[in-house]
Amino acid sequence: MKAFRLDELEAERAANDGAYLQFLRERNMSVGLYALDAGDLDPQQPHNQDEVYLVVSGRASITVGMETTQVGRGSVVYVPAGVAHKFHHITEDLRVMVVFSPPES
Repeated sequence: MKAFRLDELEAERAANDGAYLQFLRERNMSVGLYALDAGDLDPQQPHNQDEVYLVVSGRASITVGMETTQVGRGSVVYVPAGVAHKFHHITEDLRVMVVFSPPES
């Protein structure tokens, strides 16, 4: 078993000065913590993996392909591989768990 604490992951991510911290990588999936502060621009490009986002905290909108929805704590969003997607209108610091399958390269 592997277990993680969100506060420790956030501290490690912040200490590394990056928006993304991958903290678990297995044969069929990887998991990371993604952070965007209020007003930030999301630099993401489409990925070659399916993704699931679980919003841990914050508020924003996300556009996946041609669809847009508002997200907040507890929101879950599926993004198919290869589809353009971005968070925008980030009104509260956003912290998101990201699951990639297969693992992010």
